[in-house]
Amino acid sequence: MLIKDFDYHLPPELIAQEPACSRAASRLMTLDRLSGSIGEMRFADAARLFREGDLLVLNDTRVIPARLLGAKESGGRAEIFLVRKLVMPGEIWQCLIRSSKTPRPGTLIRLAGDLTASVEERGEGDTWMVSFSPAEGFEDWLEKNGSMPLPPYIKRAAGEHDRERYQTVFAREKGAVAAPTAGLHFTDELLREIGSRGVEIATLTLHVGLGTFLPIRVDDPHLHRMHREYFRIPEKTANAVNKRRKSGGRIVAVGTTTTRALEHAAGKDGSLRAVEGEADIFIFPGYAFKCVDALFTNFHLPKSTLLMLVSAFAGKDLLFGAYAEAVRRGFRFYSYGDAMFIQ
Repeated sequence: MLIKDFDYHLPPELIAQEPACSRAASRLMTLDRLSGSIGEMRFADAARLFREGDLLVLNDTRVIPARLLGAKESGGRAEIFLVRKLVMPGEIWQCLIRSSKTPRPGTLIRLAGDLTASVEERGEGDTWMVSFSPAEGFEDWLEKNGSMPLPPYIKRAAGEHDRERYQTVFAREKGAVAAPTAGLHFTDELLREIGSRGVEIATLTLHVGLGTFLPIRVDDPHLHRMHREYFRIPEKTANAVNKRRKSGGRIVAVGTTTTRALEHAAGKDGSLRAVEGEADIFIFPGYAFKCVDALFTNFHLPKSTLLMLVSAFAGKDLLFGAYAEAVRRGFRFYSYGDAMFIQ
């Protein structure tokens, strides 16, 4: 098994550049792992897919406006992409930096207002440790001056509408630098309808970061190392998962990030405990799922860790057949695209 085995052809016009007219207006492909059957419905009708006794698990992370534009003292432009805040005094962040020349420790970048970013030292991979001064009020400054971190395959600048649409309706905990995109299709109305069918809804937090969206740079997936991402599973959610597993109800995960958090924290028997930490689990074909029984997910980039996780869940041949059918039917792909439900 090589990374190139997870490539596929996608016509560029199928890469969604804008969200659907409304969240639940997206199309939803359904994939049955037992029969291999492929179906299609409106996402607005997704409540029909649930059974009484199921548990729906959501990732309540909230995307921060992580893209910052500034200028170096030399006058050259610089773009800072916040990855995650470090647990230390002040505003020190792990960041990606894009500029005409590679930054060096001591480089100063002037941002809007009186804010200054100081490059401190190299971080993990391609990242840098950056401190922001003054530290007081940085969160308020960020909300006002930062841009939503749309992925690079969306060929436009982030607009005001992205502050709402590139965020789930259940987003609560600030810290993600990319949206858990499967959750973007859900509305409050749809969640209420799902709950009315005897389905319990629980949340966890995984702050989407480099581990989710950085490309794989090795040929052999066994050699790839995921970046760590903060996650937290509340006691209420752990208890709900354990209760449902004992009663025979399905654990339905919304998105690959929810799936990674659950599988990272689950014991060998699929049981879960309340835990907080950093997840670095890399799931690819051959992995035996311990906790998740059904999955909502978007259509993912070729050769990505997300596509490999979904291939592991559905079976690679079945999934790639479904992707080919999605292309044939003109489904919209990636973050603002349509969705898939696998059971």
